[in-house]
Amino acid sequence: MTTHQHAAPTPVGGSLVNAATLVCGVLIAIMAAILLVRFIFGLGMVANINDGYSWGIWVVVDVMIGSALACGGFSVALLVYIFNKGEYHPLVRPALLASLFGYTLAGAGIFVDLGRWWNFWHIFWPGYANPSSVMFEVAVCVTAYILVMWIEFSPVFLEKMGRRDVKKKLNKWLFFFIALGVLLPMMHQSSLGTMLVVMGGQVNPLWQTPAVPLIYLLTAIAIGYGVVLFESCVAAAGYRRTIEMRLLNPLSKIMLGVLAVYLVVRFGDLLIRGALGEAFHPGWVAISFWIENIAFVAPFFLIGSTQARRNPANLFLAGIAIMIGGILLRLNGFLIGYGHFTGSGWTYFPSLAEVMVTVGIFAIEVLGYIIITRRFPVLPREHAQVAS
Repeated sequence: MTTHQHAAPTPVGGSLVNAATLVCGVLIAIMAAILLVRFIFGLGMVANINDGYSWGIWVVVDVMIGSALACGGFSVALLVYIFNKGEYHPLVRPALLASLFGYTLAGAGIFVDLGRWWNFWHIFWPGYANPSSVMFEVAVCVTAYILVMWIEFSPVFLEKMGRRDVKKKLNKWLFFFIALGVLLPMMHQSSLGTMLVVMGGQVNPLWQTPAVPLIYLLTAIAIGYGVVLFESCVAAAGYRRTIEMRLLNPLSKIMLGVLAVYLVVRFGDLLIRGALGEAFHPGWVAISFWIENIAFVAPFFLIGSTQARRNPANLFLAGIAIMIGGILLRLNGFLIGYGHFTGSGWTYFPSLAEVMVTVGIFAIEVLGYIIITRRFPVLPREHAQVAS
């Protein structure tokens, strides 16, 4: 059996007070002020959602898109623990940390969007459960996955506290939580696509298909790898570390493989259903469809060759491209391509308050990532490391 030797994770160190953390702090304070108004005076005071568009960016961006961008931990876990690619193990903790924040704050986004937020506990009370509802399945899986990720990540905190004994005991059961950590995202990422199916004719045929659960699952895996490329490049630049090209280069090839399968499924489905013609109807919907798919195709041009994959800038841009494609896929289905038969007179564009809450949620993720990587053993030890 092949074994892989990796440098032990270690805190990056350095000051927690810098331009990035200060900006995040300001954005979070603005978000907190808006949420205070929202919870006291209701959704209508800050959000532009209405009877025609009952879901705005707090659900679509913070939950649908946010959870997809948080699939790095799931995607890397598939490689390391299911396909036994132990060489990628140094990417597990950073990817899991990003996923941990992404999913936790996606759950918070759902809470923010609830009209009668004081009844949030109904989600967890058996008497209110509706097992036949796809939303119920998503709620249960996402909640369980958040708990599983905190357990999976807990060895980082135990190491910092010097509780090696507790960590050793936890490691005996960690395989069970790792298995759940792979299964649960596969369930709810596909079910997020199923939510489009149950919306019926309100969704444009370009995104309304029985294949959308598979489409969402494949893109979630591919986006996960794209986020790892993006996060690794940003962390290396921000902390003045060496980019892990020996890992990111082969990882990008795997990402392209998943992306190729997705594109075959996506356009094969459109051709079989005869829906591709919708993409040639003049309008914003068609334009957004083509931008979405250009973003998904772009990585093949950016890192399709061995030589191109040796350039960190290309890996970074490929990660951004696949993230944009995944973001637009979900925006198009739930907002831009939504409303075919909703009724006349209904429109939606997010208010500034909605945008600032979403920005604040992402600011929490960035701030949390900076604090934990600087103070806890997440990133691999680097001999020539310089922390700013």
